[in-house]
Amino acid sequence: MLKRWLAVVALLLAVGAGAWFGLPQAQKKMAVGDTIRTFTLPDMKGAPQTLPQGQPMLVNFWATWCPPCRQEMPDMIRLYHTYQKQGLKIVAVSVDENSTQLHDFVTEYQVPFEVLNDADSAVSSSYGVFRYPETFLVDKHGVVQAHLIGAIAWMSPKIRADIEALLADKPLHP
Repeated sequence: MLKRWLAVVALLLAVGAGAWFGLPQAQKKMAVGDTIRTFTLPDMKGAPQTLPQGQPMLVNFWATWCPPCRQEMPDMIRLYHTYQKQGLKIVAVSVDENSTQLHDFVTEYQVPFEVLNDADSAVSSSYGVFRYPETFLVDKHGVVQAHLIGAIAWMSPKIRADIEALLADKPLHP
């Protein structure tokens, strides 16, 4: 009887171990020095879009229901208007589930840059994003140069120096 129980336990352990090691590997969080993982999400018209390549960009994860996100948006719009002609791309990835609310926000704020909708938060989760807003500054080679958490004063001298360094393909200022 004991041998039978031991065999059952061994079998259960083997099945459990096989299931555990057979699970897919979780993607690690996006971090400074990583090559940004590309993704495809719908834009405001529902058309699938991917990240631009070969250009410096700011990838911002945010939501309309997030007060710090709403706070930083006007400054981010000013940053875009200041540096768009020099090649800065901004991709705002909203985790809003309510597309009407998202459309209303983008219209009200007259957001001039790419807004993508990650309604199920699959992309933001794969990046390890869970505190909104979170932003990645990415150089033209697709390498994350900075990971910023919280509302940012986008027109501050420090941030502008970082953006100008990205545009000049130089290291960011410490």
